[in-house]
Amino acid sequence: MNRGAAVKTLKVKTMSNTFFGSDFDELNATDPEIANVLLDELTRLRTGIQLIASENYTSPAVLTALGSTLSNKYAEGYPGKRYYGGCEVVDVAETIGIERAKSLFGADHANLQPHSGASANIAVFGAFLKPGDTYLAMALPHGGHLTHGAGVSYSGKWFNPVHYGVAEGSENIDYDQLRALAREHKPKMIIAGGSAIPRLIDFKAIREIADEVGAIMHVDAAHFIGLVAGKAIPSPVPYADVVSFTTHKVLRGPRSGMILCKEEHAAAIDKAVFPMMQGGPMMHVIAAKAVALKECATPEYQKYAKDVIVNAQALTAGLAAEGMRPVTGGTDTHLALLDLQGIDVSGKEAEQRAGDSGIVLNKNSIPYDPKPAAVTSGVQVGTPSLTTQGMGVPEMATIASMIGRAVKSDNPAVHAEIKAEVLDLTAKFPAYPRP
Repeated sequence: MNRGAAVKTLKVKTMSNTFFGSDFDELNATDPEIANVLLDELTRLRTGIQLIASENYTSPAVLTALGSTLSNKYAEGYPGKRYYGGCEVVDVAETIGIERAKSLFGADHANLQPHSGASANIAVFGAFLKPGDTYLAMALPHGGHLTHGAGVSYSGKWFNPVHYGVAEGSENIDYDQLRALAREHKPKMIIAGGSAIPRLIDFKAIREIADEVGAIMHVDAAHFIGLVAGKAIPSPVPYADVVSFTTHKVLRGPRSGMILCKEEHAAAIDKAVFPMMQGGPMMHVIAAKAVALKECATPEYQKYAKDVIVNAQALTAGLAAEGMRPVTGGTDTHLALLDLQGIDVSGKEAEQRAGDSGIVLNKNSIPYDPKPAAVTSGVQVGTPSLTTQGMGVPEMATIASMIGRAVKSDNPAVHAEIKAEVLDLTAKFPAYPRP
């Protein structure tokens, strides 16, 4: 036996006999009610078509890090500068994650401690703005996010948001309006990005506008950063002062957040995350982020990221053929926004009918939507989960047909028929195929 083979054998033997954390048998014995919830969720994922653009399936390796002994450690502060003893091990995990993030995205600085995308955003506000300060962001009804100035959010309650939107004709970001508003209001910060933007954002143009008025350029890349990681779309990092994002969605990591920034802003960002906005970080989650970042640096991930876009474009074309008009005429990313007015179905109705058919998608307002946000004239679909499952263009055509039949019918028998087809399809491309 050669030395490499011996090492490999030893590694397998060691892993099989070493406690690391998660133990389903232990959970099942201790709390079968919650154990059953875990199994039910796995069944739901395996037996339905998941089209929520902000969702995905993490790898078993990421799940292992999440369910590990690292969850026990309290570690206020940063590597080498903690407020508790015993942090020498978790320091290693966080340092690895920071270096992987900087390398993957070409960033000067990375902070892996935000608990979520919203937590990351509030830290950005804390680093650069004071209560009452003016900033520009995309309007929520046009594709923005709650944390970009909605009245129910801290971003709308504590600061002064001025909103730009999309041009009524093209439904793309109105950069002329953005520039005019920036010149008029002289904001301290301009936010690019949102939660329902199917087209690429012109980061260079926004950088130029920010420079003209002396504003910080903040990109909320939560939805599309996974495509950036996979080199499938252009990166905002060279242009932005700061980039915040979630680490799930297309990125396929744990549900959490991250911030990248230029070196000149590193101290301000770190202080805004801790101690200004958060206490102790979740070290098991940080370790899981590190695992996901390593996965992102592989050729397999780059192929996946490109396939996500190809699948989104194929699905969008299929839905257009079903009479659902794509907002902006299509998509460059992982998601599409569909206007249902042409088939006389509301977003709320479509979400319910699709759900009854085993297809999970969400209602979503479209630009200049005549219906209220609780009803909407549109739906949003995304392809990260389907792509992770191994589905491709042929399956997108099939799914588009299923969606079309489902949302156009209020007949339970039709929905039952489609649900059976969904079960056949998902059996061929199972989520988490391991038993």
